[in-house]
Amino acid sequence: MNIEICNYTKKLSKNLVLENINLSLSGGKIYGFVGKNGSGKTMLMRAICGLILPTSGFVKINNKIIGKDISFPDSVGALIENPGFISEYSGFQNLKILAQIQKKIDDKKIVDTMRMVGLDPNEKKSFRKYSLGMKQRLGLAGALLGRPPILILDEPTNGLDPSGIHEIRNLVKSLPTLYDCTVLISSHMLSEIELMADDIGILNHGRLLFEGSLDELRQSALRAGFAADNLEDMFRS
Repeated sequence: MNIEICNYTKKLSKNLVLENINLSLSGGKIYGFVGKNGSGKTMLMRAICGLILPTSGFVKINNKIIGKDISFPDSVGALIENPGFISEYSGFQNLKILAQIQKKIDDKKIVDTMRMVGLDPNEKKSFRKYSLGMKQRLGLAGALLGRPPILILDEPTNGLDPSGIHEIRNLVKSLPTLYDCTVLISSHMLSEIELMADDIGILNHGRLLFEGSLDELRQSALRAGFAADNLEDMFRS
């Protein structure tokens, strides 16, 4: 499963939200994208999902260009921004609807997926009454439900307590081995991403400042005059 992003630029009104992004992502790894709010992390993930189309450039998944060869990649599971579910339905009921759309997921897989992310499949509470952390967990379950070969997670630990963050972090780290998938994950905290990702991308003002391993990032920071123990200065200026 390969993702190629070539000269991708997106302009909204007069604002460049993504500028000349070039990336080549191979299968079976975890890629972490880091940047402050408004840096372009979410827009890049929306681009890969086909939720926005480029002003110029393209995203290609398995040699198919999004918006030209395909409208939306069917090989992607995504949790982007706030998960949207039916307020009056329970977590299981909401996932049941998703399963019916995909037509290949039985109740046992729904139960197993909910337990995997730390939710009780027998909980009758409606989604409206879920805490922020429970909503994030259900969104993650929805993304995982079809065992997609590409999983896109936009700040999945938002709203979780420290114990929940630890659980989700360990789950994310296990996914490439469990399901032979590629994971793209974002955060505004480099310290969080470096605990999970094989490679890291730094975004700022819609531009990709760096892409590579953590060791390469440290070397790049030193060359640019930033302290190796405070790498976040690279994208907070």
